[in-house]
Amino acid sequence: MNRYMEGGAAAEMLERRWFAAFKAASVARAECEAFVEALRRTEAAWNEARNRLVKLESLRDTLGEELAELDGQKEQGHLQPAEPGELFAA
Repeated sequence: MNRYMEGGAAAEMLERRWFAAFKAASVARAECEAFVEALRRTEAAWNEARNRLVKLESLRDTLGEELAELDGQKEQGHLQPAEPGELFAA
């Protein structure tokens, strides 16, 4: 009878360890899934920021070229003063 009790206790301990490992694996799986979702959102945000950067750098370059052209005209005296009705906010 004593041997049966020891076997039962060992089986119970094994079962408890199995459930603990099962729970830990479930928590780790949920954590991994959360990280995958966070990575997807981060990648999407990074792509949006990169696209915005490309557009802003293109605008910056275009405006820089226009400024350089205006500076060249100003130095050569080609700029004409604007009429009051021609001025407006961008």
